[in-house]
Amino acid sequence: MPKTSNTPLMRVPDAKLETAGMKLDCARWAAARLAGTDRATIMKIVDAAAAAGHVKARHYAEWAVRETGYGVVEHKVIKNQACSKGIVDQYRHEDFVSPRIDGARKIVELPRPAGVVFALIPVTNPVATTYFKTLLALMTRNAIILSPHPGSKGVCSDAAHTLAAAAKAAGAPDGIIQVIDEPDIPLIESMMSDARVDLIVATGGPAVVAAAYKSGNPAYGVGPGNAPVLVDGTSDLGQAARRIVKSKSFDNSILCTNESTVLAFANIADDLLNEFKAAKAHVCTPAETQKIRDILFHKDGFNAAVIGKDADWIAREAGFSAESAKILITPVDLVQPEEKLVREKLCPVLAFASVAGIDQAVSAARSMMRRAGKGHSAAVHSTNEHHIIAFASAVPALRIAINAGCSLGAAGFETNLGPSMTIGTGFAGGSSIGDNLTPHHFIQFARIAYNKEASEVFGDFDGLDPLALPRSNGQAAPQLSTLPGSVDADVIRGELRKILLEELSAVLAA
Repeated sequence: MPKTSNTPLMRVPDAKLETAGMKLDCARWAAARLAGTDRATIMKIVDAAAAAGHVKARHYAEWAVRETGYGVVEHKVIKNQACSKGIVDQYRHEDFVSPRIDGARKIVELPRPAGVVFALIPVTNPVATTYFKTLLALMTRNAIILSPHPGSKGVCSDAAHTLAAAAKAAGAPDGIIQVIDEPDIPLIESMMSDARVDLIVATGGPAVVAAAYKSGNPAYGVGPGNAPVLVDGTSDLGQAARRIVKSKSFDNSILCTNESTVLAFANIADDLLNEFKAAKAHVCTPAETQKIRDILFHKDGFNAAVIGKDADWIAREAGFSAESAKILITPVDLVQPEEKLVREKLCPVLAFASVAGIDQAVSAARSMMRRAGKGHSAAVHSTNEHHIIAFASAVPALRIAINAGCSLGAAGFETNLGPSMTIGTGFAGGSSIGDNLTPHHFIQFARIAYNKEASEVFGDFDGLDPLALPRSNGQAAPQLSTLPGSVDADVIRGELRKILLEELSAVLAA
């Protein structure tokens, strides 16, 4: 008898993977089309998508809180507005499409989009991050496929479809914005490692970021935050307290840039605590502090059930009352990783410690960041430049917000840093970027560089548009506005579906 084999004659296609493959093919086609688009058309598409997101800022804020259980609706509205029209206005006068000519250096820079961007969206800031990454991709002529966290897939999927419909109506090719409606780990890992992906932008937990870097494709990943906050005797204590409370309570402290531990100079520590109370912070007793420690940290780590919950809810769950409190302050004696309360806490609980001076403040900040937070954020409330420089130069953070709330200050919304929902942590934090993510990270440049000898005359490139140069046949390169948009994409989708159905039919008939 002939030997038998357990190897199937034909592999049964995985419907989810096949669908993902079609999304990738469509995205590559769309990216190629968008790469030949002039700036005016790009801005028309970007403005349309941003406006569609802005109109639904409150709708999606309410949906996100309802679906995830995290955060504050009013604060999510602010973030959704800032990451739609706000982010577009921030970069409106920057050109990510046209050549850049530097006559002094005799260099011409030609912007090149990445192509297909695969973007992971966290459950903590689902809609704002969806808006943010999508608009950055469009500004720089990239296609984007969004992969939401399963805990926020409903609102993310709907938001992505809203932006996609608006972009398409404004002239974008079909498939320029897509979303994984039913994400799971095997599917995400398969897509991240697919050669049709040109860039991964990963915002999420350490495991997600590690998977992105192991994918084999270029990736931007970010690490966890754990921001120390220095307050010295030169600051306006009342203003510092109000700013910190406002920042720590913003969206129930769901941003990774939120304050983790206040390091107050000992000579003003008691006065600062009184100012915190006046700003509607509840300063916990030693017994209450232990209860908070117990509810926030279990034997397996941080208790995810408290993420994004308000201060009063957390206090009630811990067994005491803090009615109307915006944040809970937990005084601690030691500032080191073994003290759980000085670790990252995505909820309105703020550790507080007194320090003898700047040297001890630096030592404490470095100690608490040994476990997590390297390369991320810190804040200083001071008018003493010596203290500011000493702290910033010694603490392993790449953005230090001065006299501003750390949540929105380090994220660039209350400072002149690049406003961002994705915070690079650089070498110290194991990230490929140390900046706040901006459109500049979605493009690279081909550089025409002349011989620098004075005798070599630099060419006259003014007015030359690579998108409108004649081809060998004498015809200008086609622009997106002159090409059929969704028709070809629909044909491609139809053909791919036909092939898939034929394969399935053949397998089932066998």
